[in-house]
Amino acid sequence: MNSLIRYDIELFFKINGQWHSSFLDWLLPLLRNQYFWSPLYLFMVLFMAMNFKMKGWLWIASFLINFGITDQLSSHLIKPWVGRLRPCADPHLADSVRQMVGCGGPFSFTSSHATNHFGMAMFAFSTLLFMPLRWRWLLFVWAFAISYAQVYVGVHFPLDIFCGALLGCVTGMGTAWAFNKKVGLPRLA
Repeated sequence: MNSLIRYDIELFFKINGQWHSSFLDWLLPLLRNQYFWSPLYLFMVLFMAMNFKMKGWLWIASFLINFGITDQLSSHLIKPWVGRLRPCADPHLADSVRQMVGCGGPFSFTSSHATNHFGMAMFAFSTLLFMPLRWRWLLFVWAFAISYAQVYVGVHFPLDIFCGALLGCVTGMGTAWAFNKKVGLPRLA
């Protein structure tokens, strides 16, 4: 376990301290900001409501329920239980962290950004079956970019992201399964 944590810290410092550029310094703090993605979320709500009527509203409600489950699991159950300090809050590491945003709460594992966004990506991937597969895969690129930004700006370790992504995908799959079983949207013809 110690070697896994040591490797995790080494990878963190490569992403946070070595693999950076002025363009990424500008872009990645934006990507992790919820307001940056507000137009996408608004578009999704309008698209689903206008095109699928009641099923669209049920999709929106399920999407929000999925988000609530992932957030509660990560932020209120796992983080306090595990108690791993964020890199920017760890007294042994904080002076070496290139901190680009506020540190947030003290705990790091699992990343709520990763859990929430991979949960939303998996839910949408598994329910928006009318969309071509190549477009649905972009949902995971979106979730990965947001999650990677968390390490880049100095608030999470890579292992926090990886485990958050797994938790989000499992939760998103479960919520999508329930939605598809009870409601479902049309499939790609």
